[in-house]
Amino acid sequence: MHYVYILYSKKLNKFYVGATSDLKRRVSEHNIGASQFTSAGVPWELAYYEAFLKKKDAIREENFLKTGKGRERRKYLLETYLEDLK
Repeated sequence: MHYVYILYSKKLNKFYVGATSDLKRRVSEHNIGASQFTSAGVPWELAYYEAFLKKKDAIREENFLKTGKGRERRKYLLETYLEDLK
């Protein structure tokens, strides 16, 4: 399985989109500061994830979620999560 995930940092009030084949390990790496892009936002919460059978599909979705139209989709996917933050 391959996963696309969205993390949220309360500290930075920001989201991060990524893809991995081992979701549990990757979230843990983000939370120990092993990624230079997310180390400032520790701790990160897993806000959303999708599972894909093929890596290329996960990468395609990750790249889409990082585009302008993808941001709109992210907002839709995280609607309930964002309501809970209020």
